[in-house]
Amino acid sequence: MADILTITSEHVSGILTKNAAPAAFCRNGDTVVFETRDCYDDAVVSEERPLGDKTNPIENPATGPLYVEGAQPGDVLKVEILDIRLRDWGVMRSSTMCGVFHEDFTERTARIFPICGEADGSGQYIVFDGCLNIPLDPMIGVIGTAPVGEGVTTDTPHSHGGNMDCHKIMKGSTLYLPVNTPGALLSMGDLHALMGDGEVFICGLEIAGRVTVRVSVVRGAKAAALPTPFLFCRGRVMTIQSAATLDAAGDAAARAMKEFVKKAAGKDNFEAGLLMSLLSDMAVCQVVDPLKTVRVEFPFDVLEKYGYRLP
Repeated sequence: MADILTITSEHVSGILTKNAAPAAFCRNGDTVVFETRDCYDDAVVSEERPLGDKTNPIENPATGPLYVEGAQPGDVLKVEILDIRLRDWGVMRSSTMCGVFHEDFTERTARIFPICGEADGSGQYIVFDGCLNIPLDPMIGVIGTAPVGEGVTTDTPHSHGGNMDCHKIMKGSTLYLPVNTPGALLSMGDLHALMGDGEVFICGLEIAGRVTVRVSVVRGAKAAALPTPFLFCRGRVMTIQSAATLDAAGDAAARAMKEFVKKAAGKDNFEAGLLMSLLSDMAVCQVVDPLKTVRVEFPFDVLEKYGYRLP
């Protein structure tokens, strides 16, 4: 059996751009491992030094990019998240500038949490204090292809994906991203061992790790019908949209899902609207990035009743 292609954490950047030189090349359908740094560029290793040990750390470094042979503009990249393995400790840090609670702090403070449980990820948890152990639920904060036009920094989400901080992007989920340049140029990083919707403190439990994915190219009419970034997770499909305000992001995510439901179920605007109000759920992914991110979820088994199948 051939070795699985691995992109090491030496290949990181703070920007997703079509001008980036690929760190690796793979074929359609290949399995690839991305080794990632944490969002602090692995610089914060001690609670006594919350500003970290690097002079110019990369904010939200993303590993990559991966060039997927055969992927062309107009296609969609299907990214199946097969596994997420974590470093044996995670870190959180307060902020004096961003996040809902930043005005509560005059200096940065760091907290390091050792990861308890099995190395294979089963039963992992942190000890928060003497009363509370919290189970982990690992996710990918930054994942995206090269955007259209100018590059976008890895602290920002947009139509290419990026720093969406959607905690449903986890092991077992499938993310569909737009292909805007030949090869797609997929990158990822900013893993969280655990994060609640909103990421209100500005960070989740930030951690380095290894992500194993399978990448496939979706072409033609099937690609055109997918409202990327688009996610399938635990029996639900999700539209993910980012905008300057939560209102705008929520409206965009709801409209994207309604159009998808119309096509997938063969409904008109009225019936699609009825289904959306009865069955869809809207949730905030994050409120701390330059753009805010909202997802709208819809039960996939309903669409299956109308004969729809995901590519």
